[in-house]
Amino acid sequence: MTDATQPDYAEMFAALCRELGYCLHVKGEKRVIAALPQGLDAAVKAVLEAEGADFLNTSGSLKRQIRDCLKANLPSG
Repeated sequence: MTDATQPDYAEMFAALCRELGYCLHVKGEKRVIAALPQGLDAAVKAVLEAEGADFLNTSGSLKRQIRDCLKANLPSG
């Protein structure tokens, strides 16, 4: 499998950084990408863990904002 077959998540991570201030490092981005097949909720958890935030104590509204941002900016394909 080549890189050309991999979706480009750059815009999704740029939006996450620009809109919500979650500017993830490469390792954090890889964790989010790995979590995406398990669903957006798993990806939200990966974002928060990559930032060192406590998932269980993060407000529901913030989790929703992260989820909505990821969903709106998922690469097509």
